[in-house]
Amino acid sequence: MSGTDDVAARAVGLLGRELHGHDVTVRITEVEAYGGVLDPASHAYTRTERSEIMYGPPWRLYVYRSYGIHWCANVVTGPTEQAAAVLVRAGEVVHGADVARRRRGEVADQLLARGPGNLARALGISAADLGSDLLDPTAGVHLGPERGAELDVARGPRVGVAKAADVPWRFWIAGDPTVSAYRRSPRAPRP
Repeated sequence: MSGTDDVAARAVGLLGRELHGHDVTVRITEVEAYGGVLDPASHAYTRTERSEIMYGPPWRLYVYRSYGIHWCANVVTGPTEQAAAVLVRAGEVVHGADVARRRRGEVADQLLARGPGNLARALGISAADLGSDLLDPTAGVHLGPERGAELDVARGPRVGVAKAADVPWRFWIAGDPTVSAYRRSPRAPRP
């Protein structure tokens, strides 16, 4: 998928960065890049009312329901005409663990924000946060400063997508216990 390298670089740049939401902070440990109009696995591949936020300014929060059950949090990365975004898949709770446990129940610390639905629940993210300016430190959901240290980043295919399933745009901090397990979609063709 030529023309989409920027979203992959921005996805890697989110690893290790803090995401603050409603009295909880996670250090992002796993992400997945989606190349917008150039990527058949992206919600923006076909422009709809739901994906319209992806065509707006970068560094906004795109929130959607997965399977009608879980909220998922995405960082719109742009450029605007491309509508690219990064799904935040997992993180380590570094502040507000008691609040995250109330939202998630009594699970092991490494499971509090493992998986995109669990991460959004731990952070208290809902439809009310759609469109939040992630660079505004006064917003209910926002990103912390860019990280400075280099990380050992692993990559592989995206989880649960049927189209473009083998594109290696899932990135994670190697060896981190909060990273979710890989699950190939049963609808994806076998390589």
